[in-house]
Formats: sequence, structure tokens, C-alpha cells
Amino acid sequence: MQLSHDPARTHASFDDPGLVSRAGLVPVMALAQRCGLGDLASEHLSAGGPCGVNAHLKTGCLVAGMAAGADSIDDMDLLRHGAMTEVPGGIRAPSAPGSFLRSFTRGSVRQLDALARQFLAALATAAPLLPGGDVLAFTDMDPTQKRVCGHARQGAGFGHTKIQGKSLLVRGLNALAAVISTPLAAPVIAATRLRGGTANSARGAASLAAEAIPAARAAGCTGLLVFRIDPACYSAAVLHAIRRGGARFPVTVPVSRKARAAIASISQDAWTPITYPRAIRDEDQRRLICDAEAAEVPCTAFASRKRQAITARLIARRVRDLNPRASQGQDELFTTWRYHAVFTGSPSAMIQAEAQHRDHAVVEQTFADCNEGHSLTCPPGISRPAPRGSPWPPSALT
Repeated sequence: MQLSHDPARTHASFDDPGLVSRAGLVPVMALAQRCGLGDLASEHLSAGGPCGVNAHLKTGCLVAGMAAGADSIDDMDLLRHGAMTEVPGGIRAPSAPGSFLRSFTRGSVRQLDALARQFLAALATAAPLLPGGDVLAFTDMDPTQKRVCGHARQGAGFGHTKIQGKSLLVRGLNALAAVISTPLAAPVIAATRLRGGTANSARGAASLAAEAIPAARAAGCTGLLVFRIDPACYSAAVLHAIRRGGARFPVTVPVSRKARAAIASISQDAWTPITYPRAIRDEDQRRLICDAEAAEVPCTAFASRKRQAITARLIARRVRDLNPRASQGQDELFTTWRYHAVFTGSPSAMIQAEAQHRDHAVVEQTFADCNEGHSLTCPPGISRPAPRGSPWPPSALT
């Protein structure tokens, strides 16, 4: 048997007029309607020009398309396959939501942020989204870069990212995101922001933290809220924003000269052994680590800045640095250690606080799920730059 056409030129579509290709959208959009997605869009979104009309219908189309697997504007046409038009009403052609998103300005993006926060709160009320948030919840903020191709990609730029442990300069979308989770619930994206491709990792981190904390509270996280960040966002502005919001911070800090001096002041009797139930991969030494030691000491950060000093605990974790030549008969004369420092205002016990901060890696899994899953990509062919804080990628509604 031989195909009569080139496979690259063939296109399959679900065109049976009596069948629904994606019936799973029915409960999804029913939940969105129950949470007031259309009403919130009509209330908050006011994109300028003729493309900004019927925001409640176009927003619903975008959410339905992403839930159904559309990863480009053209793929939004899947909502019109078969009898899909008979299930939800108000379905628009792909060009309508595409032009709607292109008409967004920075003000429209801020309106979309307000919509997303209120919709998240309504969703948490209608469904058990974050169980256990009344006792303990975590908010993780981290920058990420979505690699894209093409010189006309809107909002894309060159920036540094790590691929397999190596720092590379790639073209992509530079985003900052905050996710909420609890010990009983999977992470939920609470706030996103798109920056220029060459933007510093900490750019906009303080304002995003100030928005993510009220979003977490509105979503039912009324108990202890721990806001975890990595060294890229370590600054006085970010930590003060977290404190003003009523949350507690742990942040990984570089082992600088000041940090080493604080660690050196810890007595040898103060170190507590830690045994990991599951071995941790050490990329520096390319081995598995099963044990370490931890200790804490009071520390004041940003003491040289006027009215910006922050006093909290510095938790140091040290891992034995093995001699690579020990197998050749060159034994070590004394034990050497590698140190990892966490500056934290968490009220939890030292071992628990250190373990909770290591779980900050959950945000990386969230980014991996977003990259591997379906989300609308930036439309190509746009010559004008994207507005700062552009809604691409539109993760706030997913």
C-alpha cells in the first residue's frame, strides 16, 4: 500500500456533524461558568478597538481551546469540529480570539491579572482546590524561560537559561510566575508576568509577590503562608514585600564572605545530623547524598541599607566534600565541607524549615508541566513589541 499524498500535506479533522470530539469540555466549562468566568471578563476586560468586544465570549473560547489541547491560534478551530458548536454557545472563529489578544495593552494585562485573581478565589470556593490551606500553604516564585523559534515571535528575546546544568543564551519568553500549594494539594499558578528576554531574574519580583500573597489568601490559604524564593530574587525589596503581605520567607542565599563568617561562628556541637529517606543527586560531585548536617545562627541582612535591615535565621546545611583522589591512596588530612545557606523567617523548627525550603523545587515541575502540556503560543508575524507584562503565555487562566 502506498499513500497518495505527502503525509506532511495531509490534515485530519473531526467533521462528523453528529458527534462531539471533546465532550470533556462540558464539565470544565460548566465549572468555569459556575465560577463566573464570563461575568468577570465582562466586568474587568476592556481591550480597545473593535477587537475588544464580547470579551466574555472570547475569553471562554480561549480557556476552552487550551483545555482541549490547542497550542496555537489556528488550533482554536478544534472548537468548531463536528457537533462541538451544539454543546457550548458563542464559539468564535480562531481569528476572533487571536485579534482579541493582539489588541491587549499593558492596561488590559493588568485587568486580566485582576480577573485571574478573582477567578482563582471563586474556583477555590467551588472546588477543593487547596485543601489544608487554612493551616499551612506555600507560595513559590521563580523565573522561567520558554524557548521559542522564529524572529517575529511577539515578546521573545534572548536570555540566559540552564539546560542540563549548563547556562546558555537562548531565544525565548522570559516569565516570572508564582504558584500556590499545600502539603495536600498540587501547585496552582496564582500570578504570572512576562518580561523582556534580557530582563534580570529579579525584575518585577517584589510587585508580583505583593499580588501573589493576597491571591493566596483569597483562595483560602488563611493559615501560615511560607513564600519560597531562590537566590535570583534575593533582595531587600522582595523580602519586605513578603513581610508586608503577612507571609514568611525562606530564600537560598549565596555563600558570601558575610555568610561564611556567620557559619564559622557556629560551634561544632551545634550541628545536627540529617538523614535523607531518599538519596539526593549532587550534580557538582555526580553522586548521591544520603546524609548531611544542619545548624542555624541569627543573622541580619541588608544592614548597610537605611531602614532595610532584616533580622532572621540563617540555616546552614553542610555536606561532606569527598576527596576525588581518595581511591588513589591520597587520604584527606581533615574533613572539608560544602555549605548551603537559607535565610528564613519561618517559625518552623530548623530541620523542618530546611526540608520545606528544599521542596521549592516543586515550581520547576510546574514549569515542566506547562512546557510539555498545551498552552497557546505567541502569534508570529507581529512586528511591534509586546507590552510589558504581556499576557503571553496566558497561564493565569489555566
